[in-house]
Amino acid sequence: MNRLAKGGHPTMWAILSDIHANLEALQAVAADIERQNVERVICLGNLIGFGPNPCECVDWAMGCDVCIQGDFDEKIFRESALEDTDSFNSAAHSVTKWTLQQLSQGERWLKFLDTLPLTYCDQGFQFGHGSPRNPLRDYVFPEDVHNSQKLRKLFDLVKKYCFKGHTHVPGVFTEDLKYLSPMEVNYVYQLDGRKTLIDVGSVGQPRDGDPRACYVLLDDGVVTFRRIDYDVEKTRGKIWDNPNFDRYLGDRLTQGN
Repeated sequence: MNRLAKGGHPTMWAILSDIHANLEALQAVAADIERQNVERVICLGNLIGFGPNPCECVDWAMGCDVCIQGDFDEKIFRESALEDTDSFNSAAHSVTKWTLQQLSQGERWLKFLDTLPLTYCDQGFQFGHGSPRNPLRDYVFPEDVHNSQKLRKLFDLVKKYCFKGHTHVPGVFTEDLKYLSPMEVNYVYQLDGRKTLIDVGSVGQPRDGDPRACYVLLDDGVVTFRRIDYDVEKTRGKIWDNPNFDRYLGDRLTQGN
């Protein structure tokens, strides 16, 4: 992609996460990105898992300007994790083993996933899949605003603005320990110099009650949450037709949970 404004300085970035091998959702988001004035695309990991098109989604991510590693992207390489049903629930365990079989058919896919960095920083912005404390696995949920000790420790690690995924629930966490959902801010949030933690939501597995794919645009300090319709029924049909998938993995997409 590598689309830069004059002088080589990016002005608008698209930031997305948790594609989870949902090709229909990814294609809809990619088409929306193409309609924006985007110069850089940053992917926060979890390209695979839960969905029926891992190879195609990794291929797309290989064209991103920046891509970091998520926990599913990392676990695919650990045999102990693939055999550990405590690490995955039974449905995710079966899908992950199937996903590894698909990715093993092309050397480039596994090589790409294996070499992804855990974090990325640029122009005062931090990026990770999970939290600043553990960018690979640590969750930050909206209800964590009631755990002031946890959030204060996390904000100690935020330099200024930090973008994350992992929970599949988009929103804004402020330094004064508040959580704002996209609806509460009318899908637009102005960064104001105070430390801020932004969850960009999920492209392929939304879990905030809204089945539409989610990603954000960052433009001159303004964060815009984008919700994009896609062919959920097509993805669900692929999951239902694959004996390695529990059908609930398709059904949950229709509810966004």
